[in-house]
Amino acid sequence: MRSDLLGFLQGGGHLALLALTGSAAWVALGRVPFPVVLLILFAHGTFYAFLLNGFHELCHNTVFKTKALNTFFLRLFSLLGWHSYPLFQASHAKHHQYTLHPPDDGEVVLPIKLTRKGFWQGAIVNPGGVQWALKMHLRFAMGRLEGEWENMIFPESAPERRQRLFTWSRVTLAVHGSVLLVSIVMKWWLLPVLVTLAPFYGGWLQFLCNNTQHMGLTDNTADYRLCCRTVILHPFVRFLYWHMNYHTEHHMYAAVPCYRLGKLHKLIRWDLPHCRRGLIKAWREIAAILEEQEADSTYQFVPELPRSRKA
Repeated sequence: MRSDLLGFLQGGGHLALLALTGSAAWVALGRVPFPVVLLILFAHGTFYAFLLNGFHELCHNTVFKTKALNTFFLRLFSLLGWHSYPLFQASHAKHHQYTLHPPDDGEVVLPIKLTRKGFWQGAIVNPGGVQWALKMHLRFAMGRLEGEWENMIFPESAPERRQRLFTWSRVTLAVHGSVLLVSIVMKWWLLPVLVTLAPFYGGWLQFLCNNTQHMGLTDNTADYRLCCRTVILHPFVRFLYWHMNYHTEHHMYAAVPCYRLGKLHKLIRWDLPHCRRGLIKAWREIAAILEEQEADSTYQFVPELPRSRKA
């Protein structure tokens, strides 16, 4: 089911799109009005934000048939997005094993609270994200864990796993520090904006996609149809999102490569709740749920399930 060709089309295609927008911004700077450059940069940041979803898929080791290719792209995406793949692999394994069953799933805990300020910061420019990433990597680089969750997924009994976490943060800081140094020496002031700072602006579309996955649904249930949400998206957005709009299917069959989830959806959609078509309809549903939760903090939305074919 895994395919190196389809993996290259997905992962390489995403990187090619970033190269296109980054090159366009580089060429446009000083040649076109500055507001046009800002629009190109905003498009670059919009596409760049979805590296998180590529990083997520690569952590599942399902994108490429060849293990070495998956490892290479995983580390590349981790560096570009300021992500810690040792941390996420350990955390995400628990998320899939105990989906929305606290405290064993500490990655997604309901209810998820949204604020307009938080959305607009993530949507336009997110200085808090820069600060959070720096603090996390500096802390890990110094060999420090914090909180019950980090100490649970990286116990003292597994020092080699802790060391891998700490080493990766040192590598991440060294790479982005080198980008800044090169930009200063060569006076390439746009370089860190296109690489080091790119995960922290233009995240509006990724925010709207990613937060449909579990928001407002039911925790402490073994039925993935009740705790995950599938949304039908435009093919281009689906590509950017690494097909994670098929989120119920992803949790049911986590070993299925992301580019196969559309076919899987067609096979099992008869047994799924109604899937909203488009982000607008999905967020109308979510907004109604959040309004209910404002009145009743214990409220959780339970979608209507189709009757079994055997019924």
